[in-house]
Amino acid sequence: MQIDYTPFLIIISSPSGAGKTTICKKIIDNDPSIIMSISSTTRAKRPNEINGKDYNFISQSKFDELKSNDEFLEDAIVFDNKYGTLRSMVEDCLVQNKSVLFDIDWQGARQIKEKYSPKNILSIFILPPSIDELNQRLKNRAQDDHETVAKRMKGALSEIEHFNEYDYVLINDDINQTYDNISIIIEAKKLSLINLEGFTNLLKNTN
Repeated sequence: MQIDYTPFLIIISSPSGAGKTTICKKIIDNDPSIIMSISSTTRAKRPNEINGKDYNFISQSKFDELKSNDEFLEDAIVFDNKYGTLRSMVEDCLVQNKSVLFDIDWQGARQIKEKYSPKNILSIFILPPSIDELNQRLKNRAQDDHETVAKRMKGALSEIEHFNEYDYVLINDDINQTYDNISIIIEAKKLSLINLEGFTNLLKNTN
């Protein structure tokens, strides 16, 4: 039986290299009731990325125009690049009774929490098994040079300082187990937001 629940926002944050992107993809692939939020960014497109699917790649001037018109639900600067989530995209998903999954950092998470009720937000922070493991994962990324790895490591340590701002904190030492745990957390959130209007009306009609 399909569970009728009020759609909500799912925020997943982590330092770079902790497995967040892989987990978010698994969530989207396995739960049709959840839509991935696609950020707009001024960052250059990488060879394996698709515009409109991975990100909306836009110019600095376009980003600044959208921001000045208050069209972003949240925005942040990460590694000298600008990222933002269009408010209209999120609202359209919610109207369609779809929950929205955000792959964003603590800056964006804070902004969203200022705009929506806590009961309509589920926030999860993913930690690596250790700092040494995180450093090794970043080094194993063939797409980044040594300077970029060092920069990302510094940013990762800064990101980790904000883990206590989230509803749940998980240590990702096994990607499949972490995904299973997040799936359980999401299902529990759905149950807390079940729409009981039909059941309430049924009770009224029997009285």
